[in-house]
Amino acid sequence: MNSANPVGWFDIHVSNFDRAKKFYETVFNVKLVDLPIEWGKQALFPFSPESRNISGALVEKTDMQPGANTTVVYFETDDCVAEEKRIELAGGKVVQPKTNIGEFGFIAIFIDSEGNTVGLHSRK
Repeated sequence: MNSANPVGWFDIHVSNFDRAKKFYETVFNVKLVDLPIEWGKQALFPFSPESRNISGALVEKTDMQPGANTTVVYFETDDCVAEEKRIELAGGKVVQPKTNIGEFGFIAIFIDSEGNTVGLHSRK
C-alpha cells in the first residue's frame, strides 16, 4: 500500500446520471468527462496523472443504490465555503457547514443530488 496516499480511486453511485453530473459540475465548477459507454454510464472527475491526489467517477448502475452510504469521500478545496455556497443551488443540501477540525483544517458535509453523503476538506 502507498502510505503517502492510500486511497487510489472513488466511485460515487448515482441513480440519475445527468442530474448528478450537472450537480457536481456546478458545485465544483469543473467539467466531468464521459467515459466510453461500453463501461456503463460514468463521468470522470478531472485529474492529473502526475498528481499525488486521487480522482474518481460518477457511476450509474442498476444494482447499486445511492444514498444511505456509510463511506464519505472528501474533496479537497481551497476553502469549503466556496463550494458550500453552490450546493443548495445545485440541488443538494449542506448538513454540516464549514467546521474547524484543529490542526487538520476544516470540513463541511453535504448530501448530493442523489442522496449520497459527501465531504469537503480545506486547510483554510
